[in-house]
Amino acid sequence: MTCAIIDDEPLAANLLASYAKKTSFLTLSGTYNSAIEAMKIIRKEPVDLLFLDIQMPELSGLEFATLLPKQTMIVFTTAFNQYAVDSYKVNTIDYLLKPIEYEDFLRVVNKAQDILDGVKIEWHNTANDNFFFVKSDYKLVRLMYDDIIYIEGQKDYIKIWLDNPQRTICTLMNMRSLENHLPKDKFLRIHRSYIVNLDRIKVVDHLRLMLDEDTLLPVSDSYKEMVVRYLDMHTVE
Repeated sequence: MTCAIIDDEPLAANLLASYAKKTSFLTLSGTYNSAIEAMKIIRKEPVDLLFLDIQMPELSGLEFATLLPKQTMIVFTTAFNQYAVDSYKVNTIDYLLKPIEYEDFLRVVNKAQDILDGVKIEWHNTANDNFFFVKSDYKLVRLMYDDIIYIEGQKDYIKIWLDNPQRTICTLMNMRSLENHLPKDKFLRIHRSYIVNLDRIKVVDHLRLMLDEDTLLPVSDSYKEMVVRYLDMHTVE
């Protein structure tokens, strides 16, 4: 998988470059200090994965992202978590908050590799849809995003809990595959075994999410940071 780095901070760019060079399945094609510098090369010779700083002079990362080929997977890198929501308005697969640890770098790189291997359905072609299909009992079942309460991973299959009336759909799929397909402004992974519909969160009690009177889901340490960021952005004090 080929990758490139655009960051106007040399230390940040060099750190990411060192991470890329020690990751066996990554080939670093270039490191650039501005989007203007990288524009001609990357548009002419696209890479699979681009690590893109958001705050840069002349042309921001968000602006540059709109000029890239649709197949380019973008990971935004930023020191400011208020850009998280904006980053998902373009064709990004994730974002990393500086200072970036190798563990977080490797997580998004593995996610990109899964997408490149065909795990992800091309989301940009269906971004305006409010439904998707899953295979269940040898049939294709249409599911509306708004009807989903939460998703539960159970060994080799997934159970999707639905409302109106409450029922479940089971499908043979892994959590990462479904997570990559779901719109990030509607759903959030909170645990190795759970993805929630953000509109269904009623109460948060010590990082346990109450979706209704009978459903209380735990937030694991691995996903705690993203949940806290979401809550911070939506909390009025």
